[in-house]
Amino acid sequence: MSPSSLNDTVDALVVAFESLSPDTVKTLGHWYAADARFKDPFKEVQGVAAIEAIFEHMFDSLHEPRFVVTERIVQGSQCFLVWDFVFRFKTMDSQTVQCIRGGSHLQFAPHTDGSWRITLHRDYWDAAEELYEKFPLVGGLMRWLKKRVNA
Repeated sequence: MSPSSLNDTVDALVVAFESLSPDTVKTLGHWYAADARFKDPFKEVQGVAAIEAIFEHMFDSLHEPRFVVTERIVQGSQCFLVWDFVFRFKTMDSQTVQCIRGGSHLQFAPHTDGSWRITLHRDYWDAAEELYEKFPLVGGLMRWLKKRVNA
């Protein structure tokens, strides 16, 4: 596999992530190796079905979730994507658009069909700042703790 073909794969993957919908979640197997691992601040799973379940839960739990990839770095057989995750809560303050800023480290391996597949997907984002601080009761506590630690 040449680096340019991985660049092409990453370009197409970014389009797939940015246009992900409940109808396209089941196409993630095209991008992930069968035994791929996924980790974020809340979950760690292995296998395409488990990864698809995380994205299905995202669509079940949030209004209009979407990713906007703002930067990408491709080197060797890996890449790092910087993204904004935009959504509205379903259960509280469902009118306010929320944004979580984070990044994904993706490791790839060549598949038997000559394409690149993700073998490791690790998301990095600050759950305290980007999520917990937005909850009414927990948010106040998190902001107070942040002030105390920084004092």
